[in-house]
Amino acid sequence: MTLNSKKRQRVGSSSRLSALCDQKLDIMKNDENDFDFQQAKYLKANKTGGFNDVATADVVLFLHRVSTSFDKDSEENVEVDQPFEVHLHSNVLKESRYFAALLSDRWQASVDKKLEKPLPISLSMPISRTTESYLAIFQLFYSKDFAGTISDVSDALSLLPIASELLYDECISYCVRFLEAVPWREEEEREVIKLVPYLKQEEAAELLARISPVKGDVLEDMLHGLIFTATHCHSNGATVKAFVAKLLRDYSSRDAVRLVLDNAFTTSLRTVKDSLEEYSSPNLRGDHDEIEAMQRMNLHTACVNARHLLWLIERMIELRVADSAVKEWSDQATFTANLHRTFSDDAWRNIVPGLPGLVLRCTYRLANSVVTGSILAARQVRMRLVKVWLPVLIVCKDSVSPTPSTPKFLYQDLEELFLRIISTLPMPDAQVLLQQCLSFATRNVDDCTHLVTAFNTWFRRASHAPQLFSED
Repeated sequence: MTLNSKKRQRVGSSSRLSALCDQKLDIMKNDENDFDFQQAKYLKANKTGGFNDVATADVVLFLHRVSTSFDKDSEENVEVDQPFEVHLHSNVLKESRYFAALLSDRWQASVDKKLEKPLPISLSMPISRTTESYLAIFQLFYSKDFAGTISDVSDALSLLPIASELLYDECISYCVRFLEAVPWREEEEREVIKLVPYLKQEEAAELLARISPVKGDVLEDMLHGLIFTATHCHSNGATVKAFVAKLLRDYSSRDAVRLVLDNAFTTSLRTVKDSLEEYSSPNLRGDHDEIEAMQRMNLHTACVNARHLLWLIERMIELRVADSAVKEWSDQATFTANLHRTFSDDAWRNIVPGLPGLVLRCTYRLANSVVTGSILAARQVRMRLVKVWLPVLIVCKDSVSPTPSTPKFLYQDLEELFLRIISTLPMPDAQVLLQQCLSFATRNVDDCTHLVTAFNTWFRRASHAPQLFSED
């Protein structure tokens, strides 16, 4: 192989090179990190007939460091320093398919007659690569000590491009297996990605499996798994939920987060609804103990999934992707009817005392987002939200004593939110809903100023003359 360069440097004799290598090893033996010292170690012959043995080598390889220069007139390789001279053996170089093809005529000639003069070969080395890496490859032709030579990711990354260039399959295989088996830093991963296109499909398969998804929806699957784990984690649950919440906040695709949270919300809501449906309309077949156990299980399932719902709603509101959740929550007439029947008796009190607080907190979070404008709900959605959940609020307030899970202020705050939503509705709708809110009143008028304000607002608006628009 010839080298296209502006000028060719004079190459010193092989005996002089060996002497210089020995001298470098003696002078720099105390500086193991010195680059020239490392080069000298590679160039030093270790045994007769081995690497860089001048006496027996039949190939002299000149390693040139070149820089590709581009200008408007020409493109050429420019030699940037003096080439290295390395003495090698053709019977060893056949490990490389590149050298095997290059030296095929040489081996045939050696059968016909003894060749007295080593064959010169020039090899260009891009300036981005190190001489040490090339010399390490040539040393491996002899030693096969891949484990001793490749000790970290940087070694594999520096040798793999050269092994690929020289078609040194054994070295390529070891480098790929090493890279596949050890962790990478982020910058190392970028280098691996750059190298993958230069490998065969079977060589790159394991690396690709590590850095490239096998299907298009893998991101959604991962997010779904994280959310499921966070909501169903029993040990260290609060910490896990906080960590998953941070991942969701930091994730770049809001559309993907919206899709996954919507699906999780629908799944949890369906479970709560089905459990309440079975509790409200039980299958009475079986003995009393079996029926009671089934009823307890239904309430427990509803309560657990209501906790999941509350966490999901908080995440959706935080990420401003709760639009679909508000619509779905406002369209739950059957669900709220079952809740109303459940909370109207006392059977649930000793089983799931926290269930009313959970469903009211879910309603409060969504209603508050509507009132503050973070969710722009349509008029029909706002009206249905109050209409279907107002009976649940009323029955809870009437039949559930204030507890840490359902404090008194939760009722009052949700009442105020409903009244503020009613104030956004057309006057006929507001009139009907306000009349259903009279249970918010107490003996002490000072405790229900929110209700007084709501009625005063409606009466003030009703006193206005009808606004008629002319055809103009």
